[in-house]
Amino acid sequence: MRGLIPVLATPFHPDGSLDTGSLRRLVEFSVRSGVDGVAVFGFASEGFALTAPERAEILAVVREALGPTLPIVAGVSATGTGDAIDQCRAAADAGASVAMLIPPFMVKPSPAQIVDFYGAVASAGGLSVMVQDAPASTGVNLPVPLIAELSKLDGVDSVKVETQPTAPKVGAVIEATADDFLVLGGQNALFVLEEYTRGAVGTMPASEFPDLLVPVLRAHEAGSPAEARAGFNRLLPLIRFGLQPGIAWSIHKHVLHRRGVIASTTVRAPAVDADPATLDALTLVLEDLGLEGVDLDGGAGSGGSGR
Repeated sequence: MRGLIPVLATPFHPDGSLDTGSLRRLVEFSVRSGVDGVAVFGFASEGFALTAPERAEILAVVREALGPTLPIVAGVSATGTGDAIDQCRAAADAGASVAMLIPPFMVKPSPAQIVDFYGAVASAGGLSVMVQDAPASTGVNLPVPLIAELSKLDGVDSVKVETQPTAPKVGAVIEATADDFLVLGGQNALFVLEEYTRGAVGTMPASEFPDLLVPVLRAHEAGSPAEARAGFNRLLPLIRFGLQPGIAWSIHKHVLHRRGVIASTTVRAPAVDADPATLDALTLVLEDLGLEGVDLDGGAGSGGSGR
């Protein structure tokens, strides 16, 4: 569980049904871009709108397209312990490697209840557990001492930190936990270089720009910080665009569609499509990156993805 692990969008046909052909192309695009794994059912995946049979179908398609060696992180967003265990077991049976587990949030839990929840799911769910620290989405705060307690549980092996400011918390969690507890960043890689400098071992952004982020991470790992910053700064307008609350799902899909990866920009309610003026502004961002005007039949990335 290290490196670049994009959270895959879930493609739908215009009628709202699951588009497995586009999903397969998205996985293949990710692999060719050089990712170290993929994630499904995260916040960027519209996991809130998926049925259990669709989750199973998605995992089957992703596992086959990804191949046997790269890991799959499966988001688990159940609000009860029993349901979370069931989701973990189903994901494990379908080929997932890790469960990215948010804390229960419908009734705000106490710290002791959070520890009990993660301990029970890690014990019975059949997958290594990643704590997802995302209070902006869940409303549940996970202070550093609590994450340190969770890291001591058998089977809780990693955390995705999405609490702003992310880089200081990444550093604090690393200082408070054992060396084998893995810390990754999220927030669409907005502070990825600072997180890596603080000791993060991976990042989990959305899925529309892995080919552009891989060279940034490789330059950082190779000890070329100026090159990494230059590449990141070029990508920053697109990263920023995909962080807009309420329309982020639409932005991810519009970029993937314009890059020729998915066939439709359809989102499921309560997600909404971006308005025309926002999409016009997105066009300018993509033109600056050389990514606008891709023909789907021509293959993903033919508009300057660098693959």
